[in-house]
This record gives sequence, C-alpha cells and structure tokens, in this order.
Amino acid sequence: MPTTLRSSTAPTPLSLRLAAFATQCKPRVNSLIVFTAMIGMFLAVPGWPPAALMLAATLGIALVAGAAAAINCLVERTIDARMARTRGRALPQGLITPVETLSLACLTGGAGLWLLHMAVNPLTMWLTLATFLGYAIVYTVILKPATPMNIVIGGASGAMPPVLGWAAMTDTIGMPALALFLIIFLWTPPHFWALACYRRDDYARAGLPMLPVSHGVPLTCLHILLYTVLLAAVSYLPATLGLSGGLYVALVSILNLGYLREAWCLWRDYSDTRARHAFRYSLIYLTGLFAALFLDRLL
Repeated sequence: MPTTLRSSTAPTPLSLRLAAFATQCKPRVNSLIVFTAMIGMFLAVPGWPPAALMLAATLGIALVAGAAAAINCLVERTIDARMARTRGRALPQGLITPVETLSLACLTGGAGLWLLHMAVNPLTMWLTLATFLGYAIVYTVILKPATPMNIVIGGASGAMPPVLGWAAMTDTIGMPALALFLIIFLWTPPHFWALACYRRDDYARAGLPMLPVSHGVPLTCLHILLYTVLLAAVSYLPATLGLSGGLYVALVSILNLGYLREAWCLWRDYSDTRARHAFRYSLIYLTGLFAALFLDRLL
C-alpha cells in the first residue's frame, strides 16, 4: 500500500490542493468529451453556431464532466491505491482530502449545471445531469464492481457529449445526434477492453471484474473484434442521414481499415504491446472520426 506524500502535520497548500483537484477532473480524458460535444454543436446548425451560446454550452459541459471525473476518483480512491496505473493520483497520495474533493466537485458540477440552465436551455442541463449521474453513480458505484459488462452498459454516459452539444444548439434531440451517440457507444467497449487486457493484473488486484479478468484475454479480444466490426458499420450513419458527405466517408473508411486491422491482429496474435497499440489507436480513431465530420462540414 503506497504511503501518502504529505503527513497530517504538514497541510497541503491551497494552490496544490486546487491543482490536485484539477488532475482529479481528468483533463486529458475530458478534452475528448468536450471535443465531441463541440462537434455536435457544429453539426446541429447550418454555418457557425452562435459564439456566446457555444461558449456557455462548452464551459458548462466541461465543468460537469470534470465534476463527474472527480467523483469517480473519490469513489475509487481505495481501488486506485492498489493499482499501479492510478496509485499516483492525488487522493491516494493525500494531496487532497475526500471532503475537499466532494466539496469542489459539488461546486464545479453545480456551477456547470447552473450555467447550462441559465445560458443554454433546460433540456441540455437535464441531459447533462443524467449523464453525470450515469457515470458517477450508475457506472462507478453500481456497475463497475458488479459485472464484466460494466463498460458496455456504462458506456452510454460516455456517448452523450455529441447529444449534449446538439441539444445545446437546437433544444431538441435529433436522429443525427443519436447516430453520433451510437458511434461512441460502440467505440467505448473495445477502447476500454484493450486497456483492461494489458492492465488485467492491476484490475485483478483491485478486485474489479473486467472482462479480461473474469473471462480471459482471448474472449475479450474476440469481443473487441466484433464490436469494432459493428462500429465500422455504424460509422457510416452520418453519411446516410445527410450529416456528412464524401470527404467524411473517405476519411472514416481509412480509419476503419486501421481499426479493423488492429482488432484482427489483437485477436489472432495477442500481446500486451498489441493491446497498448490498439488502445492508443482507438483514441486516434475517435478523434479522427469527429475531426472528419467537422472538416466535411467546413469544406
């Protein structure tokens, strides 16, 4: 069990505690959340979205997403302390207390929800609140320690950002927004399963029933391949719904070929190195897909 960096007789400076809280908000992860939400905003309206509305929606979604990530770190702090990947986080290291984390998360999330309600629209606020509860409570507290299919069910929360962006601009939920939701929903399991494969010993020590731990790596790799095939098929929905054109189809086809190759090689000849590469490519894939949607609309 790791020791904390600071003793109880040496209080952490406020600036360091605030910086520690910021890291608990997982800025790198949430940057992808905010990016996909912003693309949803761009696709929802012809031309450029209203700048003030887009700024308010982006900031509100970012604040609530950060609060959800902090609550996730708070709930999982004892698990994080047992995992090599996460034991350096601020809570296991004692840089910030659980009470401080909860208080700052409530303030951050509350500010984000207030901003969405006052400056955007109530629909976006309620959808964002549901997303927060789905990730911080349903996934983190209930599903993750209970079932190896946790990321399949819990992935619905992570797939919401483009829907939030769409709702922020239109005050509705359209079919194109649901297509973007489905893309991220199908992307999420193979993305996290690749990570869980090469971190399976970590998850086993933590007592979390991730699929590679409960059912083995070969079956997990088969699931990764099957989900990637489904993802590749669904990735063309924006074109069939008139949300994008030929440039998007060409770019996403290249991305699909790369991801299908990653998944196939992982299934046929597994190694931790391949799993790491597949995990990294999944991030390139999703970022590239939404960037392709933006470029297609822009050009």
